Amino acid sequence: QVQLVESGGGLVHLGGSLSLSCEISGLTSDDYVICWFRQATGKEREGVSCWSEERDITYNEYSVEGRAAISRDGAKNTVSLRMTNMQPEDTAVYYCAVGMHVLLNQATLWSPGLMNYWGSGTLVTVSS
Repeated sequence: QVQLVESGGGLVHLGGSLSLSCEISGLTSDDYVICWFRQATGKEREGVSCWSEERDITYNEYSVEGRAAISRDGAKNTVSLRMTNMQPEDTAVYYCAVGMHVLLNQATLWSPGLMNYWGSGTLVTVSS
């Protein structure tokens, strides 16, 4: 059984940095993508950053390009999301997700329905 557990959310100062972690267990295949999505109150869930284990490529949502980085610590089965220059519009619940047998491209960020497993989410609030 695949399980994802996010950590690291909370209050972030305007212009500050964010670091989230997702601990993953139960994966038995290398053919998957790992993504961070977020959902603000009253808005649809949107992709932030995705990474393909098999192809070792990354895609970021255009609005966070240059501010977001996804990385994998294979030894610890942890995937991290780091963001800089946090803005009020970055306030959201952030979710870690895994999609099995997904061919990663930019459109994956707009397709939460492709994900098979989700964490429960962690709230990030940007405050001045």
